Amino acid sequence: MIRAAVNRPPAWPLLGALLALLALSLPLASGLGAAPVAFSVSSNVLLHQLGLPVAPAWQPGQDLIIWQLRLPRVLLGGMVGAGLALVGAALQATTRNQLADPHLLGVSSGATLGAVTVLLFSGNVLGGATLPLAAFTGALLATLLVTGIAVRQRRLQAERLLLAGVAVSFLLMALANLMLYLGDHRSASAVLFWMLGGLGQARWELLPAPLAALCLGLVALLAVARPSLLTGTMVAVSGAIGFVGLMIPHIARRCVGADHRRLLPACALLGALFLIWVDAAARTLIAPEDIPVGVGTAAVGGAFFIWLLRR
Repeated sequence: MIRAAVNRPPAWPLLGALLALLALSLPLASGLGAAPVAFSVSSNVLLHQLGLPVAPAWQPGQDLIIWQLRLPRVLLGGMVGAGLALVGAALQATTRNQLADPHLLGVSSGATLGAVTVLLFSGNVLGGATLPLAAFTGALLATLLVTGIAVRQRRLQAERLLLAGVAVSFLLMALANLMLYLGDHRSASAVLFWMLGGLGQARWELLPAPLAALCLGLVALLAVARPSLLTGTMVAVSGAIGFVGLMIPHIARRCVGADHRRLLPACALLGALFLIWVDAAARTLIAPEDIPVGVGTAAVGGAFFIWLLRR
């Protein structure tokens, strides 16, 4: 386990530095991809779109690449990373277990089952909102099931919560895999990419829901320091992305301590930075192919915990 140091400098300068890095990451990460765009161009595009007096000194089409395609993806990555890290920190505090993770509660498996169900059997009956709504519904039902199992004598026990989450997660994933095996194999590739996690579907119209969930979730967690359904929203818009909620709270706790008034903002900023840059690497390493971002987070998270165990 990573233990907080006894003596450390005030957290606010560090939080300010992380916030500055996050602001700098928006134009930097937006310029990366199969068609690279210089930082000066991407930053000028963002300033121009924000209404600031900047001369449009870019080639035709570059403004559309930055503003319509890449910036929504970068923003969604930041929101998802921040949300998963926040819930991970809250779960680790609530269960008194620093290995607790949002995906251990069956939320990811429930979202996957909901997505598989609509992809294989109903199609996009509600247009582009079908998959996120189905995933969120599955995540919500899985959370209620795990909570119901964990309650004993009208009390929610932390140990039972983790064990129920693991059991429900395996059960729901088995059902999803069975449906995938017996269903239409032509939909398997779309389901597989979603199960591995990805931000390629990011559009401006998709961002309000995760932004609202992130803001409300942060306020609720700061107020009562307990987990919420924030994970369900993030999984619904990005697929199953693991290790963010498990790894980032460890790093943030080492930097700012265990006080949630400092830990939660640090987790949000570090989680946002982490997922933004993992996704940037995922879309550039073998461009024009797009690696699922969940593969990148699993690789980094696995290496991190091997190092942690070695210590």
